[in-house]
Amino acid sequence: MELNVVNIKGEDTGKKINLSDSIFGIQPNDHAIYLDVKQHLARRRQGTHKAKERGEIKGSTRKLKKQKGTGTARAGSIKSPVFKGGGRIFGPRPRDYDFKLNKKLKKLARISALSYKAGSSAITILEGFQMDSPRTKAYIELLKNLEAEQVKTLLILPELDNNIYLSSRNLSKAQVLPFDQLSTYDILHVDKLLIIEEAVPKMEEMLLNQ
Repeated sequence: MELNVVNIKGEDTGKKINLSDSIFGIQPNDHAIYLDVKQHLARRRQGTHKAKERGEIKGSTRKLKKQKGTGTARAGSIKSPVFKGGGRIFGPRPRDYDFKLNKKLKKLARISALSYKAGSSAITILEGFQMDSPRTKAYIELLKNLEAEQVKTLLILPELDNNIYLSSRNLSKAQVLPFDQLSTYDILHVDKLLIIEEAVPKMEEMLLNQ
């Protein structure tokens, strides 16, 4: 796949870049994407939820009423889950929701996500640029020039640039990541991928050799 390279003003630079079909042109594997996104969301869960069961409730251990002859069900403790204020039956306990996935499957999921974006023309190749200082206004202007200020965007950098990152941090629909921190969830969570020209060969090398 061949795409034009544009500058930060949204103008065509006359340069073109070839995207590898092995990364941006495969038949996407939906199940691999599902598993990778599921793991990503599971890792974000704190897992600190806890409810008290009957053995952890403070209260009297006196038998509430005699065993027989009352016409109602027998009851031996005020801490029983059937009474108000009693313990919870099978309540949540602290746990780790993470699960293991093979590296090859995670790589397939990321490649599948990139292929989906390429197939829907949601990738823009951007000429490299720098910011002398963090300026949110300048980053908003960049998005307007690329007609992407109203959609969720992910800017993929060849390496971390704090000025660009800080310029976008206050924008709810804008995200900036270096290529080596890219996840399947990050790719699919946005409407448009903005990839710096120098990041493309690094992405392809990382995903092909992983």
